[in-house]
Amino acid sequence: MKTPTLPPRSLGDLRDLTPARVALGRAGASLPTQALLDFTLDHARARDAVHAVLDASALVSGLAGLGIEAIRVRSRAGDRKDYLRRPDLGRTLDADSRHRLANRSDDPCGLAIVVADGLSPSAVNAHAVQLVRSVIPHLAADGIEIGCAAVATGARVALGDDIGAVLGARMIVMLIGERPGLSASDSLGAYLTFAPQVGRTDAERNCVSNIHGAGLGYEEAAFRISWLIREALARQATGVALKDESSGQMPPRITGRSNRCHNFET
Repeated sequence: MKTPTLPPRSLGDLRDLTPARVALGRAGASLPTQALLDFTLDHARARDAVHAVLDASALVSGLAGLGIEAIRVRSRAGDRKDYLRRPDLGRTLDADSRHRLANRSDDPCGLAIVVADGLSPSAVNAHAVQLVRSVIPHLAADGIEIGCAAVATGARVALGDDIGAVLGARMIVMLIGERPGLSASDSLGAYLTFAPQVGRTDAERNCVSNIHGAGLGYEEAAFRISWLIREALARQATGVALKDESSGQMPPRITGRSNRCHNFET
């Protein structure tokens, strides 16, 4: 029996499978006008995402609608310029925030969640509350509750360690805007750390990255995050000691074009 001949694939087919800039064409020694305009627009969107303002009030309200009372905190970065120029300032709480967290009436919580601006407040404004909404049923199925929460501005990933330590949290999940790219300016990341303490390294965290409309969807991200939370609490470890093996248990889904690059924010 003769093997059927497959039709040749074109660069156009490749462009349908990825948001990467391939087969743009050329005009003389340069790019075509449309390709150049698209690049300029995406670059502007990325810059705008970095300098966007976190809508902390809306996030606190949105979390309250899910039954989660969140405390507003901020890092030692005085403004956005300080935040971008001094990453170290974004890794520790300012004095007032530390005082308010320390004086909570609640007992130390098992699981804390921090919603933080990071390098793309736009991503947090767009996706954080809906992602938490998707995570809650998965946690409930495992008998896990979100014990305390914070909404943080001027935050780097390590700020979660400081917040978790003050709260006495057994584990912390930080939802933070990732560094914008030219194909995704609104990408959200989730960083999970067991026994958060100041000085933890990225090797001691797990990350579920690239959560946005053309990347990882809310439901799949929620499944992975909740799986990591459950396993981290059971094994008392995150990071290199905890491999994400959730994909083998994930319900099958139809996949479309998506961008799965990682825009890690530290």
